Amino acid sequence: MKKEAILYDKIGKGLNCKVCERRCLISKGKKGFCEMRENIGGKLFSLNYGAASSVAVDPIEKKPLFNFYPGSTVLSLGSVGCNFRCKHCQNWSISQASLEDMSLREILPEDAVKLAKMYKCKSIAWTYNEPTMWLEYTIDSAVLAKKQNLKTVYVSNGYMTKEALDTVGPYLDAVNVDLKGMSEEFYKELCDARLQPVLDNIKRIYDKKIHLEITNLIIPGYNSSEENIRSLVSFMVDEVGVEVPLHFTRFFPYYELKNLPPTAIADLELAYKIAKDEGMKYVYVGNVSSSDGENTYCYSCGKLLIGRDSYTIQENNLKNGQCPECGADVDIIM
Repeated sequence: MKKEAILYDKIGKGLNCKVCERRCLISKGKKGFCEMRENIGGKLFSLNYGAASSVAVDPIEKKPLFNFYPGSTVLSLGSVGCNFRCKHCQNWSISQASLEDMSLREILPEDAVKLAKMYKCKSIAWTYNEPTMWLEYTIDSAVLAKKQNLKTVYVSNGYMTKEALDTVGPYLDAVNVDLKGMSEEFYKELCDARLQPVLDNIKRIYDKKIHLEITNLIIPGYNSSEENIRSLVSFMVDEVGVEVPLHFTRFFPYYELKNLPPTAIADLELAYKIAKDEGMKYVYVGNVSSSDGENTYCYSCGKLLIGRDSYTIQENNLKNGQCPECGADVDIIM
């Protein structure tokens, strides 16, 4: 379903898309880099409005969001297209597909809200592919969701423009940003993108007081060095906030990086230790079986607050948002 885009300018004979930091200049009859926006008759149109490739009811922990209504369920919606070209993308079959290649289901904003209420979800998440690829749809859906007391979530690569974030931001309750690495070289080689806009948006999301969590997939030989981890942690401590949950996740060979080994457990353990030693309050380790890295511990006394087995909560010791052992206030939205 086509809908006129909300963020673009006319420049000469072309249209300047202002959704993401690629800021594509699109000639008449052409599409932008993401393939989801087209110049039709001198107007820019979103081509995938309401076009869902993936629909699921998930634990909120799967996003991953561990400090945002833990134990609740979320209606997850994905579409088609992306503004990155990640060589390790787990959802490449939808993120790097064209609309014509996909079997899609039309789910209008009111339908999404009805589904979330039907399945007793606490929130709606736009995920699986970059949510700004159907920006207009997510905004319309979020507006309706808020009226029905549903929370709203973006799982994003963080490459939206300031204009896009300012537009959707008032309707978002939580964002998980995939901070893929800490060098421009990494972003260019593995994602065909740039690092700085992602860092800028992480700070903007934090400043807007939207609940924020950060995920870093540790890829052997690319961003697994101690230098990279220390750089990422320093950015979080110095420029964002030590209370922002940080998820280090294990890489497994996939897509165009099938030649690499899985992340060494020792690299994940080192990342965890560095982050905790530098003062990060909530550090998690994901994609590792038989690990307590997904548990939430009190940053003050070390008491187990929320015990998890994969995405399922096995134990919840929080009392009125505080640690039952030392009384420390815990940065978890319940």
